[in-house]
Amino acid sequence: MSHHHPRLDLLADPVALTAALVDVPSPSHEEEMLADAVEDALRRVPGVETLRRGNTVAARTTHGRGTRVVLAGHLDTVPIAGNVPHRMDGDVMYGCGTVDMKSGLAVYLHSFATLADDPDLAHDLTLIAYECEEVDTRYNGLAHLAESDPEWLHGDLALLGEPSGAIVEAGCQGTLRVKVIARGVRAHSARGWLGDNAAHKLAEVIGRIAAYEGQRIVVDAMEYREGINVVQLESFVATNVIPDEASMLVNFRFAPHRSGEEALEHLRGVLGVDGREDITVETQDLAEGARPGLDRPAAAALVDAVGGQVRAKYGWTDVARFSGLGVPAVNFGAGDPSWAHKRDEHVPVADITRVAEQLRAYLTTPAS
Repeated sequence: MSHHHPRLDLLADPVALTAALVDVPSPSHEEEMLADAVEDALRRVPGVETLRRGNTVAARTTHGRGTRVVLAGHLDTVPIAGNVPHRMDGDVMYGCGTVDMKSGLAVYLHSFATLADDPDLAHDLTLIAYECEEVDTRYNGLAHLAESDPEWLHGDLALLGEPSGAIVEAGCQGTLRVKVIARGVRAHSARGWLGDNAAHKLAEVIGRIAAYEGQRIVVDAMEYREGINVVQLESFVATNVIPDEASMLVNFRFAPHRSGEEALEHLRGVLGVDGREDITVETQDLAEGARPGLDRPAAAALVDAVGGQVRAKYGWTDVARFSGLGVPAVNFGAGDPSWAHKRDEHVPVADITRVAEQLRAYLTTPAS
């Protein structure tokens, strides 16, 4: 453990704790200093068991309460854009990670530390602060923990501190990314008829994607909106050469009623290139969605604590990892998710306070 990390006060007001977390830069793959600070702070919480795997830190209570709630949040942010340290403008905090998701993590760390030995705590608690959520799945600290220490993810309900505007966002959509590669024959552009333009072959596929209308799907009374989009296009040899290869990345955000396999089958149907030798489709990334699971008792109690304000989560989040282990999971955090990843990312202080109050009310109310 390095000794240059700041000392975090988990018992401090969650707003102050949010500011402290934002002020420790932690872009993906560079979370060590923040992980050290969080580990050090959690080891000072009396009577809890702690675990460190890479730059993922976890802690849990073992009171034998009969039910367990997992509070999980990622340590990493997108690359910093001149927005660390934080700054205040009235009752709004600006800075990298204020929304995604150091405010949610601050609330979770504060709730865990203040309730760990509180006799009113209604459930045992597990806290997981993990690395590399904002990058490829293969680096994800929660995924690694699910492999190395799966029992640490077990519980009756998992909460992800992703921004949800201080209301519960249930489940999440799946995400599938494929690379579509077209191959042709290179030629001088002055004698284009001697070649076979690979870029042109993608035109009809792009046309099918552009014409596709994403479906609205209701799952467990939550409406999800699907969409298929081209997110990258590449083809170039030289300005006077017909390209012999062209490729594009296509992203399908699918509702949680489909498995990953079904989503791939649906996407292939839209692309319409199966059986062609000159166009191939390679799966690059696939993450399953998660059904809301709001019918479970532990989840229903959370919905009550937030006054019944619930909506579907469109973006993919790590709730899906818990869902895959049979643990219902929801997103519950401060801030408007549409400000995530922006240079002027910001969170209203009132959001942080509200999430902290509602979470405390939920964690200290016995499950009916």
